[in-house]
Amino acid sequence: MTVHLFGSGSSPGCANFALKRIATDHEEEFGQDAANFVRDNFYVDDGLKSVPTVAEAVKLIESTRKLCTKGELRLHKFSSNSREVLEMIPEDERAKGLKNLDLHQSSLPMERALGVQWCMETDLFQFRITLQDKPLTRRGILSTVSSVYNPLGYLAPFILIGKQILQLLCHDKADWDEPIPDQARVNWRSGEVNCYI
Repeated sequence: MTVHLFGSGSSPGCANFALKRIATDHEEEFGQDAANFVRDNFYVDDGLKSVPTVAEAVKLIESTRKLCTKGELRLHKFSSNSREVLEMIPEDERAKGLKNLDLHQSSLPMERALGVQWCMETDLFQFRITLQDKPLTRRGILSTVSSVYNPLGYLAPFILIGKQILQLLCHDKADWDEPIPDQARVNWRSGEVNCYI
């Protein structure tokens, strides 16, 4: 197969397979670090990695770009919280918010990756969750808990409270569309669960 339709249900799986295959096929030529980055630190088409030094970052970018080029993939839209690393990346290969940016005077922008807002200037993650107003039923709570996009798991401690409430409702065989019991309502609004199964 040489072409795959964009947006197909199988696209993420095919992209993942292609990346892993490229990493395996060209690991010897471009090194274990680049191959492991492609294998272990990509989620569909976003690669996220932290390294301790500028030199390691630049080396990883160069070797990973060459590795991907072997598989006829163009690795681009790079972001970094290090201005030194950004200076080593051609402007047309940087993320959209970093093109035409004066790296010596301008503040680094916010970047989005995998449902997380990353403030490059402070190197902190921010989360913005907009919850729809759902009825306080088992179905409404499940819908709310399931609507939080969290592939990296950073929000798991907060989502866990909702999942524990759902567990209690399932244990009590609560109906899907009936209002939840008063104690579950208090727990949902306060973000606390007082009993565990």
